[in-house]
Amino acid sequence: MHRLLIAAAFALPLLAGCAGDPDDIRNRPLGPNPSAFIAAEIGFARLAQDKGQWTAFRETSAPEAVMFVPQRVKARDWLKAQKDPAEAVKWQPHAVYVSCDGNAGATTGAWQKGATHGFFTTVWLRDSRSGKMGWILDHGDGLTSPREAPEFIASKQAVCGSRPAVPIEAGGEGADMAVGLSPDQTLSWTSTVRPDRSRRVTIRLWDGKDMATVIDDRVAAPKQP
Repeated sequence: MHRLLIAAAFALPLLAGCAGDPDDIRNRPLGPNPSAFIAAEIGFARLAQDKGQWTAFRETSAPEAVMFVPQRVKARDWLKAQKDPAEAVKWQPHAVYVSCDGNAGATTGAWQKGATHGFFTTVWLRDSRSGKMGWILDHGDGLTSPREAPEFIASKQAVCGSRPAVPIEAGGEGADMAVGLSPDQTLSWTSTVRPDRSRRVTIRLWDGKDMATVIDDRVAAPKQP
């Protein structure tokens, strides 16, 4: 069973940056804050339990959000027709990866529903002016063995400094591929849905030399009835 979805929008307090006139906070850029992405994911999961699974997805999605069912769909369009299940899926973040400027992040972790379990990955964006955070991509899949929860949620931020070159990728014949970038281009996400509806979601983080792969999720094609 999939956690067939794509991330959520949450208004959260954000850390101010150090640059600009120290006497004028309005000129300070938003600073990187990995805990804000973790809090958004936890809040998203809590909202699903409190108000219903698809209600939480509708209320927290960014306008451009996509999800996989298993083909790629615009989340808000697909969610319009969905009714909340009696039991909402539960999930917990295990790791977070954040762009240098703190305006994009990817969380990944585990989900459970009844006797089933699996993994998920969510990509988040926050508005540089309002600080409002919302999910723009979410996907997941079932697992035969549950992911073991870590003692602490892992956190990693992209290296700041020189801007990396945007990698050029090409999907296979007939594949539906999309690439997203953080505003500073230090975090990227590539999602590919093949003609058999298998897919791959890859998250990369700038390490000062390369866009290093930090998440590489692969989902098999659905079984034919």
